Amino acid sequence: MDSSARVVRITVDQRIVEVPAGVTLAAGLLDAGMWATRTSVRGEARGPLCGMGACFECRVTIDDVLAQRACLVAVREGMRVETTSTRVAEGNA
Repeated sequence: MDSSARVVRITVDQRIVEVPAGVTLAAGLLDAGMWATRTSVRGEARGPLCGMGACFECRVTIDDVLAQRACLVAVREGMRVETTSTRVAEGNA
């Protein structure tokens, strides 16, 4: 990431991540090297596919609101994101 670019800090699975300002959450996560946002019922890692809200593969919890499509939500400073990958692994999905 270009250090001169404006960034926002978000928390993803209890980890602070800097992502470019003005992008969707899905794009910010991908930029940060995080492509998996959830785990399928078969245990497969899933992430953004269509980028326009049609496939629902990028669902995450944002600020305690379940099943938000990361490709439709702009990042903002202080956003708290939980991927379902960790909840599925813990049996809490």
